[in-house]
Amino acid sequence: MTTATPNAPSASASRPRVLSLENRYLAPVLITGILFAGQLSFGILESYPRTLLAIGTSIVAELIFGRWMLGKWPHLASAYITGISVGILVRSPAYWPYVMCGLISITSKYAIRWRGRHIWNPSNLGISAMLFLAPASVATLSIQWGNNLWPMLVIWFLGAAIIRRLRRFHICATYVGSFLAFSGVRSLVTGDPFLAAVAPITGPMYQLFIFFMITDPKTTVRSRRGQAVTVFFVALVEALLRLNHVVNAPFYALFLVGPIPFVYELWREGRLEIASRPVVIPSEPGPRASFSGESHGVVGEV
Repeated sequence: MTTATPNAPSASASRPRVLSLENRYLAPVLITGILFAGQLSFGILESYPRTLLAIGTSIVAELIFGRWMLGKWPHLASAYITGISVGILVRSPAYWPYVMCGLISITSKYAIRWRGRHIWNPSNLGISAMLFLAPASVATLSIQWGNNLWPMLVIWFLGAAIIRRLRRFHICATYVGSFLAFSGVRSLVTGDPFLAAVAPITGPMYQLFIFFMITDPKTTVRSRRGQAVTVFFVALVEALLRLNHVVNAPFYALFLVGPIPFVYELWREGRLEIASRPVVIPSEPGPRASFSGESHGVVGEV
């Protein structure tokens, strides 16, 4: 007589699906594809060594800070995305901005934290800091890459795959809709053609900003409504900055607006956590028992 044995899980069931939420390597692979598509089409990089320097700096910094401050070796997918974002978005003939931007980006994850979470998107903070502190040495991709259709379609396709996996497409849709609406307002205010006001969002730099920066799961609020409201105000502040002729308006707008709702959410969660803790009221000591000299009874016990 044979006994039935439970079916062993198939090999395919034990492996995570390529497009599953558990596959942390999907985003690095896709952003690498964006880099090569842009480089082969337009030569968007200042040079391969500079981009590799940004990636290497980010990874080494992540390893050092993760081991030193958290006591463990960190997963390097996030550091790779930060480094490659710096390598794509930063343009400079010098090497030091790539090192400095990578260091600032990764350091911010460990130096600017609250309740175990970092506050800013690392590459957004690093790029904003470099643009503000060294404007004569650093530019961004938006200034020097055209608005041709083919690389945009590649980025849209790859970016859509990522945000669909993260269930964050509503963030991108809200931002794009808000940008278009505020472009119309800017067109009315300045007298510029509407298409000229809309044109910046068609550049590949904006696609990276939309798909990889404003949708960062680590630095966005939890609720869908809160996420949509946040990017609406990012688009609003960006429009105001553009009216004042600020070239790198999207980076500065996200830098200024993004942390506000995120910090408020962390503060509110802390308050709710404190309020939900059970209140322990110390009990008053009862009457002390007195004992008689006899061993068989207790006198005065309540």
